[in-house]
Amino acid sequence: MAASSTFRYSLLFVCISVFLSFALADDPTVSYKFEYSYITASPLGVPQQVIAINGKFPGPTINSTTNNNVVVNVRNKLDENLLITWAGIQQKRNSWQDGVLGTNCPIPPKWNWTYNFQVKDQIGSYFYFPSLNFQRASGGFGGFIINPRSVIPTPFDNPAGDIIVLIGDWYIRNHTDLRKTLDAGKALGMPDGVLINGKGPYRYNDTLVPDNIDHETINVEPGKTYRIRVSNVGVSTSLNFRIQNHNLLLAETEGSYTVQQNYTSLDIHVGQSYSFLITMDQNASSDYYIVASARFVNESTWRRVTGVGILHYSNSKGKASGPLPDPPQDQFDNTFSMNQARSIRWNVSASGARPNPQGSFRYGSINVTEVYLIKNTPWVTINGKTRATLSGISFVNPTTPIRLADQYKVKGAYKLDFPTTPLTGPPKMETSVINGTYRGFMEVIFQNNETKMHSYHADGYAFFVVGMGYGEWTNDSRGTYNKWDGIARSTTQVYPGAWTAVLISLDNVGIWNLRTENLDSWYLGQETYIRIVNPEINNKTELPMPDNALFCGALSRMQTPQDTSLATSVVFSGGCGWVAAVVMMMMIFQMLVF
Repeated sequence: MAASSTFRYSLLFVCISVFLSFALADDPTVSYKFEYSYITASPLGVPQQVIAINGKFPGPTINSTTNNNVVVNVRNKLDENLLITWAGIQQKRNSWQDGVLGTNCPIPPKWNWTYNFQVKDQIGSYFYFPSLNFQRASGGFGGFIINPRSVIPTPFDNPAGDIIVLIGDWYIRNHTDLRKTLDAGKALGMPDGVLINGKGPYRYNDTLVPDNIDHETINVEPGKTYRIRVSNVGVSTSLNFRIQNHNLLLAETEGSYTVQQNYTSLDIHVGQSYSFLITMDQNASSDYYIVASARFVNESTWRRVTGVGILHYSNSKGKASGPLPDPPQDQFDNTFSMNQARSIRWNVSASGARPNPQGSFRYGSINVTEVYLIKNTPWVTINGKTRATLSGISFVNPTTPIRLADQYKVKGAYKLDFPTTPLTGPPKMETSVINGTYRGFMEVIFQNNETKMHSYHADGYAFFVVGMGYGEWTNDSRGTYNKWDGIARSTTQVYPGAWTAVLISLDNVGIWNLRTENLDSWYLGQETYIRIVNPEINNKTELPMPDNALFCGALSRMQTPQDTSLATSVVFSGGCGWVAAVVMMMMIFQMLVF
């Protein structure tokens, strides 16, 4: 019986993928089947509940090319709702597939749902993850690569290999226990470790690292150059990434080619992705350490919270040993990391996803049409609950997602009243949204008045990081902006007691999440949405609502129950109707007969 269900599930998924490849024949389609479930794993030597995809932790890498259609069939075998968000993927005209609670209804337990979106005019390194219920702290994430089309030159030679490295802080407690801690008004405390590709540290120190922990090993050939894509998928800790005795030649970050510079190490903040070109030019007298260590913390207290993997040359003569390579020695110079961040520049002469140079979009000469100064402060108590705020507002997720509420004219689902400057009165809890102007040019200043690092992310967009500085932002701070080659990316860090300014071209119609990537503060309300509407309703600037859209909240009566007794549920996106059913039945018949 189980084998029959598995066959039926696989057969139906193949049929869906084949049909969609015909239906979306203008551009190629890459298809994936994701089954989310719990497994028991011991990344830090202690058995714990982990969220796996297809039984693996981390999940598979999505490998696509510019303009590909991406179809991901998700089956939710967790015991709670699920949504997958594609961090940094700029889904043009399609916030219906964004996978956050303010935009989409969640996938209920035992249900099956198909994401269907196109990666338009993009290249680069990203990752995906579950966006609800603090689930990312238990896993469910994986890498996402968008390769350039073969006709578009890259600003470097093809590497010998393409390697995904997912780093992040990790707790032995699972996400439900971590949620309970936050709901009780308590901080999460120090993580239990840092994982590299879902594995704990190599035993570089017998006192700090227990025995029998599985560690990550990257195998390489001497003399060759590899592209290593590194993403910080953790909860809230900034990490310094380095490889012993090897230079990190920075080449790209979140879809933008950078001016190529060598770093001995680089700070990678929560939610950020970078790709490096690393040449295996050492003598292989032994293996080499790969290190991801916590930043902006008390180093002596956090020594055990260090991720360590191994870089292994095929001709290596022995195991790595001795002390780890040193992190940046900047305990008494808090400008080091910020200056490093400022050194990351856009390569304005390189082609991106299209043949024209990245710098052909001269963002510095565009007139700003709207300005938002967004300030975060330490957690507050509102109505007896611990909450995190942006500009004095702690976001409350609507019961009816904003985009769905707009589609069906549901009144009172949200307010278009997010303030342009921080509130001066007491903080409040609201579903308050930014009213963006289609084709406007928005300046956003993130002011971090906390004592911890934050990183901020915008769905649906890459923004230009034009300025950073310590202290309070003022109008005079604009005189320090980089208006020529500031990096375009989707996630930027904001240092404690400092500000970061970004510019956003509002050309992507939809409802797009703007949030801190620090999971604890995000869970407690530190987010909002930017609503961008084209007054002329047409399918050229926003795709229609998909046929398989889920309904909840005020529209829950419209949702057709799904037969979860089947191994899968066949759902088509994009107006397939009876033609899809006929084509699919024909394909099934052919496969069974021949």
